[in-house]
Amino acid sequence: MPQSLLPNILSFISQIDPFDKIDKAELRALCTHVKISYLGKGERVDLAEEDKEKSLYIVRTGSMEQRKTDGVLRARLGPEDLFGFTFLNSNVNDNEGYYATAIENTLLYLIPHSALQTLFKHSPHIAEHFASQAQVRLKSALDVVWSSKEKGLFLRRVGDIATGRIAIVTADMSIQQVAHEMRNVLRTSCAVIYKDDNIVGLITDRDMTKRVIADGVAVDRPIEDVMTLSPHIIKPDDLVLHAASLMMQHNIRNLPVVKDNKVIGLLTTTHLVQNHRMQAIFLIDKIKYAGSTSVLASFTPERQAIFEALVEGKVAPETIGKVMTMIMDAYNRRLIQIAIDKLGPPPCEFSWIVAGSHARNEVHMLSDQDNAIVLADNATDNDKIYFKHLANLVTHGLASCHYPLCSGNYMASTPKWCQSLSIWKAYYKKWVANPEYECLLNISVFLEIRTIYGNADYETELRNALHSNIKNNREFLSSLVKDAVNTNPPLGIFNKLVLEKSGENKKTLDVKKYAINLIIDLARIYGLAVECDLSATDERFKAANEKGMLSDDAFKNIIGAYKFILSFRFNHQLVALKQGEEPDNNINPDHFGSFERKHLKDAFRIIADLQEAAKVRFGSR
Repeated sequence: MPQSLLPNILSFISQIDPFDKIDKAELRALCTHVKISYLGKGERVDLAEEDKEKSLYIVRTGSMEQRKTDGVLRARLGPEDLFGFTFLNSNVNDNEGYYATAIENTLLYLIPHSALQTLFKHSPHIAEHFASQAQVRLKSALDVVWSSKEKGLFLRRVGDIATGRIAIVTADMSIQQVAHEMRNVLRTSCAVIYKDDNIVGLITDRDMTKRVIADGVAVDRPIEDVMTLSPHIIKPDDLVLHAASLMMQHNIRNLPVVKDNKVIGLLTTTHLVQNHRMQAIFLIDKIKYAGSTSVLASFTPERQAIFEALVEGKVAPETIGKVMTMIMDAYNRRLIQIAIDKLGPPPCEFSWIVAGSHARNEVHMLSDQDNAIVLADNATDNDKIYFKHLANLVTHGLASCHYPLCSGNYMASTPKWCQSLSIWKAYYKKWVANPEYECLLNISVFLEIRTIYGNADYETELRNALHSNIKNNREFLSSLVKDAVNTNPPLGIFNKLVLEKSGENKKTLDVKKYAINLIIDLARIYGLAVECDLSATDERFKAANEKGMLSDDAFKNIIGAYKFILSFRFNHQLVALKQGEEPDNNINPDHFGSFERKHLKDAFRIIADLQEAAKVRFGSR
C-alpha cells in the first residue's frame, strides 16, 4: 500500500467501531497492513475459498450483497459496514460459507487475519468484540446480521441519543437574528420557529445557504419568509428506528424532538451515519422505491427474516410489533402511491386509515388487513368509483405481499368502509348508541384507527366523535365489558390449562383467543374510560394508570402478563417458521416445559382478576 494513502485510510477506519477504541499508535500500525480492492458491479468475493487468506472486509464506498452458497440472501452492506467476522474466531464453525457481490462499483479495505491477531494480543477487548460479533450472529431464515451496537442504537428511544442543542426562535425574527442565534449563541445547525406558541416552521444552515445566500434574499426579512413549513417532528419515546425511517421517507436530515409542544432536542443524520445499518432500514428503503406489486411481493422473505431476528434476539415484544408495523406501513403507502400513479390524482381529499393490530402498532407475521377510506364530505358518486378501484388495487396488492385479506371484509375495498366523513361519524354514533352484536363487532375493529396516507385530520375528527358519543352514553362501556368477559382465560377448577376439545387444533392452547384478545379488549375499555387517544395496548393501560383508573399493582401485573404471552406466542411462531411450517396461535402444551406452564397460569389468573375488576367498575348499575 502506498504510504501516501495511509492518512486517508487511518482517518476513515478510526471512525468505525471498534477501531475508534484502539490506541492511535496501534491503529496506525494496523492500517499499514490494509489492502485495497476495487470491485466493479457484479464482481464478487468468495469468503469460503480454502486458499484465500482470511481478512476482515470494510466497505469504503459502494455497496455489497452477501449470499449463502445456495444463493439465499444473507445481508446487504454499505459504507462503514464490515464483513468476514466468522473467520476471525477459530471457535466458530461455519461450513456453509458465503460470498459477497458488489451491487455497484465498490472500494474495499481488507485487514488480513494475521494483522488482526497481532492487534488482539495487545488489545484483548477488541478481540472479544469480534468474537461476540461472530457468536451472536442471528441465524434467521436469511441470516440477518445485527450487531449489539445496531440493536443498541436503533431500538433505543430518540430521547436517549438526541442532542439538546437547538435554537428556538419566533416567526417575526429576522433572518440575520436567527442566523446569529444558530451560529454564535448555540452553535447548532437547526432552528425551530414558533408562532403563537405553535411550531410553524424549521430552518437549517443548508436552507440558509440555498434560500437566502444563493437567492440574494435580504437578511432583514422575517425568517418565516424562508422557513420550511409544518416540519416533521419526533417524540422522545419514539424508536430511533422510526426516526431513521421518517428521515428516509421524507429525505430530511433534522428532526426536532418535541414533548407537549415543547422542543427538547434535535436528532440529525449525524447521530446515525456512524452506525451500521439494520435490515429493517434497508427493507423500508427498498419498499419506498419498488416499482411494482410483484417487486414488493419479492420482499416477503426479508420481512420474515426481520421478524425472526427480532424474536431470536429477544427484543421486547412491543418493539417487535412497532418494527413490523413500520414495514407494513411502508407496504401500504407504496401500494397506495402505485395505485395513484396508475389511476391519476385523487378527485377529492381522503384518508387511508388502518385498524386493529395495525393501528395499535402490534403487527406480527399473522396480521391480516383491517383498513378503510374516509372521504371528504363533498365526494361524489364518481369519486367513490375512483376510490373503489384504488382500494381494490391496494388490498389485493397487500394480499399478494402476504398480508391476508380480512376474513370479515373490514377493508377499504368493501363499499361500506369507503364512505364520507359524515357517514363515518354516523356509524360511530349508531354503534355507541345501539351496541348490539353487529355494532359491537364493527366498533371493536374500528375502535383503533390510524392514518397512514392522506388527511390525518379526519382521524382526529372521528376519534373526537367517538369520545363525545361515549360521554353521552356511559352504558356503552358496560356493553363492552359484557362482551369482553364472555370468554374466560383457559384455567380449569383444578388450575389446569383448558385445551381445545375438538377440531383440527384439538388438545392445543389458543393464546390469541384466550389471552391476547382478552387483554386487548380490557385495554380498550380502560383506554376509552380515560379518553386516551393512543391505540397501543400498553399505552392504554398506562394512560388508565396515570389517571388513577388502574392501580400500580394491577398495571404492572397486566403489562407483565401481556409481554410474557406475546413473547411466548412469538417464540412459538418462530419455531414454525424455521421449520418451514405455517405459523399459528395454537400451542401444544407438550412442546413447553414447567417454567412456561407456571408463568402462563400466572398470566391467566391476572387476566381473570382484571376482568372481575372491570365488571365491578364498569358493569351496569
